[in-house]
Amino acid sequence: MTKQTIQSTFKSEDTEEIIDIYFYRPIGFWLAKLAEKIKISPNQITVTSIVLGIIAGFFFFFSELYLNVIGMLILMFANMLDSADGQLARMTKQTSALGRWLDGAAGDFWFISIYFFICLRLTLDGFTLWIWPFAAVTGIYFHTRQASLADYYRTLHLMFLKNKSENEFQRSPDIRKKYDSRSWTRDFFSKFALMTYVNYNETQEKMTPQLQKFYVLMREKMGDNIPQQLRDEFREHSKPLMKYCNILTFNTRCIALFISLFLAKPWLYFVFEFTVLNAIFFYMRYRHERICTHFYTKLFRNEF
Repeated sequence: MTKQTIQSTFKSEDTEEIIDIYFYRPIGFWLAKLAEKIKISPNQITVTSIVLGIIAGFFFFFSELYLNVIGMLILMFANMLDSADGQLARMTKQTSALGRWLDGAAGDFWFISIYFFICLRLTLDGFTLWIWPFAAVTGIYFHTRQASLADYYRTLHLMFLKNKSENEFQRSPDIRKKYDSRSWTRDFFSKFALMTYVNYNETQEKMTPQLQKFYVLMREKMGDNIPQQLRDEFREHSKPLMKYCNILTFNTRCIALFISLFLAKPWLYFVFEFTVLNAIFFYMRYRHERICTHFYTKLFRNEF
């Protein structure tokens, strides 16, 4: 049996963040090895991380900094577990639709709790009730779109980087076929996960019309046999955008959140989400759609 290393549990070096490589992944690897030894599944780790992330949000309700710091530490541990579940799944080949849904939903559950308790805190501190709809739009609409698209672009990048057996990139029609084949009575949790997953994918696809045109044409012409030239060229164009994908995921958000809490101005996090992260989101999507238009044109002209 090949000895597992930390690097073997990375999704890829193209898509890993510095903080993850040197902090979360090493700890996650140790936790994954421990979980493997005591027979804990990736999904059980994910559910635990969801519970801890929700609890962390509660500690941001208080104005006392030491309680906020406790919440920060709990949230960081939740993210360690979120790293460990994926590493364990890759180590043990335990992947499933339910696991992908839980992993994608974990951060949403954390931040719903965080947004709720910060809004409650601000309301009791005398803020106008308008903070609630502002936070709802910022969190439910912008946050979810930003994180969803970043995840979609990273998964697509990995499709061009890795072989077919490691490919997790899927389109909603393929997921819907799996959903239709499941029974609510016999496969309730699997069918529920697929129902949520197909809706998640459809949202991603609506945001990326040029990507969808390119992908459909590529599959029509090449099926699963994507030539190495296309793989290499797409990776070369896509890789510079991975830094924007990483900014729109957990670590940058946490740094901004923690700074706002240390300043005792948690509302600043909502402003950061609404302005800085949205600007990065729209720029990233614009750049990626341009890339996909370029490759669609080359495919249409049979240049691969």
